[in-house]
Formats: sequence, C-alpha cells, structure tokens
Amino acid sequence: MRIDFTPVVLPYFRKIALRVDSWKDNSHQIQNSLLVKHLKKAALTDVGQKFAFNDILASSDIYGAFKETLPTLHYEDIRRDVLKMIKGQQDLLWPGRCKDFAQSSGTSGGKSKYLPITPDSLSGNHYRGGEDAVAHYLNNYPKSKMFSGKGFILGGSFANTLGITDSDVHVGDLSATLINRITPLAELVRVPDRKTALLPDWNKKLPALVHKASQEYVTNISGVPSWFLTVLRKIIEYKKAKSLADVWPGLEVFFHGGISFEPYREEYLELTKGLDMHFVETYNASEGFFAVQNDPDDKSMLLIIDRDVFYEFIPIDDPNAEPIPIWEIKKGETYEMIITSSNGLWRYRLGDTVRIESINPVKIRIAGRTGAFINAFGEELMEDNAERGVAEACKKHGAHILNYTAAPVYAKGNSKGRHQWLIEWETPPDDIDAFTLTLDTELRKLNSDYDAKRNGNIFLAPPEIINARKGVFNEWLKLAGNHKLGGQRKVPRLSNNREMMEHLLEMNLK
Repeated sequence: MRIDFTPVVLPYFRKIALRVDSWKDNSHQIQNSLLVKHLKKAALTDVGQKFAFNDILASSDIYGAFKETLPTLHYEDIRRDVLKMIKGQQDLLWPGRCKDFAQSSGTSGGKSKYLPITPDSLSGNHYRGGEDAVAHYLNNYPKSKMFSGKGFILGGSFANTLGITDSDVHVGDLSATLINRITPLAELVRVPDRKTALLPDWNKKLPALVHKASQEYVTNISGVPSWFLTVLRKIIEYKKAKSLADVWPGLEVFFHGGISFEPYREEYLELTKGLDMHFVETYNASEGFFAVQNDPDDKSMLLIIDRDVFYEFIPIDDPNAEPIPIWEIKKGETYEMIITSSNGLWRYRLGDTVRIESINPVKIRIAGRTGAFINAFGEELMEDNAERGVAEACKKHGAHILNYTAAPVYAKGNSKGRHQWLIEWETPPDDIDAFTLTLDTELRKLNSDYDAKRNGNIFLAPPEIINARKGVFNEWLKLAGNHKLGGQRKVPRLSNNREMMEHLLEMNLK
C-alpha cells in the first residue's frame, strides 16, 4: 500500500502560499527591508566599503542614497571579482567564501558567465523559490497526491573549464549545485540519486536516468521543457509504453522553466494523455528564483518579493531612464529587470525584460532578453511575440518544434528586407507555406509595429522558413561552449544581426 504524505504537509505549504495576501499594498516595506538587510550584511565587504554602505544606511532615504551611490552593472563589470572569488578570495561581493558558481550564457557570444551561489542565496532564495512553486501548486490543488511518490528532477552537471584544483569549489549548471547542496532529507522524495544526477558524461547519464526514473513511482517532474522531452521519450521507449500514463499513473505536475513552454505545450499534452496533468511555470535563473505561476488560469507569474531579491526596473522604451523601484512600476509596461541579491549581485542588469501584468501583488510575463529582438526595419519584434506566434502556428498545423532562431535579411537590390527563420522540427507541418502564413498572421496580431511594416509588403516582405537538419542547434551550442544536456543553456530565439544565423546556415549544409 502506497502512503500519501500530501495531507500531512499541506497545511505547511498552504501557509506559505497564503502569505501573498499580505503583499497587497505592502511591496514598498517588504522590498525596502530586504535592501536594508543586504546593505547591513555586506557593509564590511570590499563592495560595501567601496560604496560606503554604512553611509547609505545612515541616510534618511536609503533607496535614494543607494541609487545615487551604486551604478548599475553588467556581468563584465564584476567578472574580475567573480574570478577572484572562484580562486578563494573572501568578502568581495558578499561576506565569507563562496564555493559554488553557476556557469551561464544565454547569449550568442558564447562567452560563459560565472555567477556566485552563496549559502545565503541557496537558503534564502533558490530553495525557497522551489518551495513557493510547490506551495502555490498545492494551494490550487488541495486534493493533490504529489507526496505519494517522488519528484524527478532533471539537472546538469559540474564542469572544470577553468582549471580549478580546489575540490571544494564547484562550477557548472545551477541545477547541479541545487542537487549537490540539497538537504539529505529531500533525497527520500526525489529521483535520481545524487551520484547519477551529477554524472558529467551524458552517454552514461541518459541511460542511467531512464533506468532509475522508470523504476520509481513519479508524481512530479522539474526541468527545462526542451531537454526533458528527450528523456521522457526515452523512458516511454524503454518501458515499451504508449504514453507516460503507462509508466507513471500518478504523474500530475510539471514544474518548468528556463525557456518558453508554449512551443512545447502540445507535445507535452500528447505525452501525458490519460493523466490529470498540470503545468506550472517558474522563473528560475542562474541569478535567482524570481517568480512562479500561482494561478493555473493565468499564464503570468507572481513576482516573489520577500525571498532575498531587491528589484529595480528600467523602461525598455527609454534605456537611458533612471531605474525605478517596485513601488513605482506601472501595469502594462515592459521593463528591463535589475536585481540586488544575497549572491553578491548589486544593481545587476540581468538582460531579461518583463511585462507587468498586474500590481498588488506584482505579476509578470517574461518578454525576452534585452538583446533578443529584431528591429532591423522598425518592427520591434520581441522574443515573447516570437514564442507565442510559433506556438499558435504549431497548434494550428499539428507541428512540433525542437529549436529555432530568427534573424533579419536586409534589403538588397530590388529585394525587400525580411525575417529568416531556421527551424528544427520534431514534427514538420504538412504545408510549410501555410505554416509560414499562419506564423506571419499571428505575429501581426501580436505586434502592431511588425504589422505596420508588413502592411502591403511595402517595407517588409513575408518571413522565410528554412528547415534545419536534426541536431544542428546542439552542435552549435557545443561549439559555442554552451552545451550541457539538462542545463539552462539555450538557443537565442531572435538576433538583430546575422552573425549567429550565418554560422548556423553554414553548419546546416554539412
């Protein structure tokens, strides 16, 4: 007989979910308290002394003094300090020694970033964010039997590309650190075991994952949608099953993040036929756990304002504008997000843009990356537009996409400019021309600037789709130094130049 512990833990998680009620009209106080907490904690660090945190704390307007004293920073501004931290220096960006670092990219440049994961950020943000995801899910579905089985967490591994000799220092995917540092008690409710989860060689890891996970009673899965598809299909094949319902009859929820779920939604619905399946989006980046979908009927996510992250925002229509705090943002506007957190990132520009869907509490949708857009002809096509347009076209034509990217083709001679899409299909549409027309139509519905430029084919010609051979995007990721199955590395969806596209097209011919 299977024991279900969900009723036992439900009151604890519901209490966590219901704390959101106290956020209404209280974001100013909560966020300001976090800022004060971080300034006090780091006052004696190198950054704290450089920018006189104690003087900021003595000001009658702490946020005002903070904003006037500290500049906003990109990764290159802190790279040198982070590399020193990796080598063992203490008290630079955050008190004490940091031994865990998330390797991240997400850009077309392929140059890795190494982001500190301090013990404070693990306990105060990353693990708490995961707890929030479970809490809101159980609050929405109190009859859940999630804790009658195990959670299958798909993660990456560590890499030693920096020549690290200190065995206490780990650099790799955020997910690897989360698995490695998790409390031993959690091992009782997750799969696979730590040793298997952290295997670096995917030729050994994938079959081990498939074997171990397929033997367990799994009720929930967590990971990046694109990578998880590969593993889930292998499990169905291994068990000679028709769908996941035959393998895990108790599977009920997928906590997903890292990339947009929309292009993959139909594929997951097909894989989970016969299950009462739910999908919960999370905004869990290497820099922090920021938001979670707390309403199944609303695709926006609740911004988590009390888990060690202080937020600021820059309007994307005026990148030279002064950043503003959470209590000054406006509904319907799109902003670049800036964070100050217990991982030692101070006024750090993530490069992510979010649209504010509601205030009190603040709910957001990820609009894309600040560098991930196409505006070669005044069309201002954003990543969010692309993801939603592709998802709708796939739905209408029964197609499934593994990966894609798009870039402008500039006008030359008598030819007009256009957008060129390179798409790797899992299931191609029967009629590629009809798919292209639907994609174009959906983008015009979603973006008025794109629609205006496409009007009458005067300024912008219809999009062009090129079929990518299987595996070309993974090959590109490997060459760019960004590839690690199960990790957070991802293909930029939109580029405003042709550098990446030309490289991919050349590879596509091989």
